[in-house]
Amino acid sequence: MRHNLFVPNKMPYAKGKNRPDVPCILCAIVEKNDKVQRLEVHRTERFTISLNLYPYSPGHLLIFPNRHVLDVRELNQEEVCDLHELQCLCFEVLTCAYQPRGYNVGYNMGDASGASIPHFHLHVVPRYPRELGFMDVIGGARIIIEDPNATQEKLVQIFQELTTDDHFSRKEKQNEQSRL
Repeated sequence: MRHNLFVPNKMPYAKGKNRPDVPCILCAIVEKNDKVQRLEVHRTERFTISLNLYPYSPGHLLIFPNRHVLDVRELNQEEVCDLHELQCLCFEVLTCAYQPRGYNVGYNMGDASGASIPHFHLHVVPRYPRELGFMDVIGGARIIIEDPNATQEKLVQIFQELTTDDHFSRKEKQNEQSRL
């Protein structure tokens, strides 16, 4: 028998009632505006990576351009390449932090898609054994077992470790050795 777990705390946000008074939440994160809760874990010249304020699972990340963009088709070729590299980096970071068994990756564009933020962003959602199914989760049930601030602290450290020149040098050497 299936039981429902109702978690209504996002409903006011989805209806625009608990949103900060800023034109764009993601632009406000980029601008480091104190009116929004910032859960940023990594930033590059073109993109910011942040924890989702309403995660489906621990480590749920958002990757978004630092410039205001509504649609993936607005990205230039450099941004498309950067986005893909950052997506792969997120997989590495989340694997180091949580060892998920899979990922859901995607974006919602437009009102009919369920997009609640009018700024293009890519979701990277780690998935774990024995968690609720994806439809159960998007249907309103969420069980979050780690404080977002603890998640942020952990992931910031791993992003820093994995993006140092030393890490990339070791990785390039490993790749070179595996080709020989």
